[in-house]
Amino acid sequence: MRAQQQDVKAMQETAKTFTRDGDYANAIIVLNNALKQDPNNLEVLKDLSFTYYLQKDYPKALNTARPLAERSDADVQSYQILGMIYKATDARKDCEKMYKDALKKYPKSGVLYNEYGEVLGTKTGDDAIKLWEKGIESDPGFSGNYSNACKYYYSKQNFAWSIIYGEIFVNIESYSKRTSEIKDLVEDGYKQLFSNIEAQKKKEAKNAFISAFLTTLSSESSSISQGITAQTLSVLRARFVPDWFEKYAAKFPFRLFDYQQQLIKSGMFNAYNQWLFGEADNSQTFETWAGTHAEEYKKFTAFQNGRIFKLPEGQYYQSH
Repeated sequence: MRAQQQDVKAMQETAKTFTRDGDYANAIIVLNNALKQDPNNLEVLKDLSFTYYLQKDYPKALNTARPLAERSDADVQSYQILGMIYKATDARKDCEKMYKDALKKYPKSGVLYNEYGEVLGTKTGDDAIKLWEKGIESDPGFSGNYSNACKYYYSKQNFAWSIIYGEIFVNIESYSKRTSEIKDLVEDGYKQLFSNIEAQKKKEAKNAFISAFLTTLSSESSSISQGITAQTLSVLRARFVPDWFEKYAAKFPFRLFDYQQQLIKSGMFNAYNQWLFGEADNSQTFETWAGTHAEEYKKFTAFQNGRIFKLPEGQYYQSH
């Protein structure tokens, strides 16, 4: 039995190599042979349904994936694969039902909230944001919900939540294709926020956390009196952090602000702000700064690459 399991595992790895090379036909041949030895192997069946999906053979992909979601041992990935197939075939009702069922089984899965929200997002963002928020609350370490929430709130001109969620996202997912897009939104979000911060304060008056955030920020608005750049944002935020810890940190513990305080104490906050805003603000100015502060920037990027940004549960202050 053990030798058979090892054979199936080896065949799976062979199939994955074919899949990575785009040779889906050979991957399917190998996976079907693996199933002859172990017909109910969930991992092999997931790989097979995903390979059919990549091959765009959606009927076979669906026939393979749908029974997996009905199994008692179906995992999050089983639902993800089926969701991808439903999206590809525009089977919206089936897709929504599947995500509802999946979340009953995995109510703390950030990835399922995120993907379900993306399905609804094409129809009505107001329904989608409830799912992305639930994903942030239930699984704060998963990055995708922050990215979608950042873009949603920016589109609704709710810039305070957009910049907070955007900054959390780029710290969890620091070097992906999505990172530069979100950095742009965060940088512009500050510009939009300060173009009428009093209106934003009125908009968020009912939320004590975001009210405190906006009040503290606005009290340091003299820092950006000459306009918003990576450097003036660095000054603004460096003044914000001690103010926040003096007045609000005990009531609203928040990992993002803890991290900012840590960077200030270690002398890396200016480099962090350049990393966050520099390219979005002015790529040439950023390159000049990075060249003249090479050691400072090298120290920060080494630190950034060597740590994992983790958010604890219980630091959720949005209200829906």
